[in-house]
Amino acid sequence: MIHVSEKDVEYRYGTHGPKYLTKGPNVDVGVVLLKPGDDHDNHYHTTCEEIFYILEGEIDIYIDGNPVHVKAGDMLQVRPMEAHYLKNTNTVDFKAVFIKSPHINERDSVIVENPKIKE
Repeated sequence: MIHVSEKDVEYRYGTHGPKYLTKGPNVDVGVVLLKPGDDHDNHYHTTCEEIFYILEGEIDIYIDGNPVHVKAGDMLQVRPMEAHYLKNTNTVDFKAVFIKSPHINERDSVIVENPKIKE
């Protein structure tokens, strides 16, 4: 059994970004928080897929360079090899649960160039 409270885990960048609540043995679960103007590197996973369940706010998540608008209550499943980029261009925080499966001991994220965004 694993029991963890979100408040006991820090975001990667202090006040925002991803934070893992658990890693493995079969699945990774965490929370991502992006404040207005924040983004998260465009990347893909070689093996695992990633699911985002949106808790607060709304943003466009770019899948292979194409925007997919998501808002609170939406779920988005990203397959292996699909590049995904998150950027909060809104005026409120964006928060989502992410689930990555299967858990992989070695890093399977590959950072790629950010997509061109029309603003």
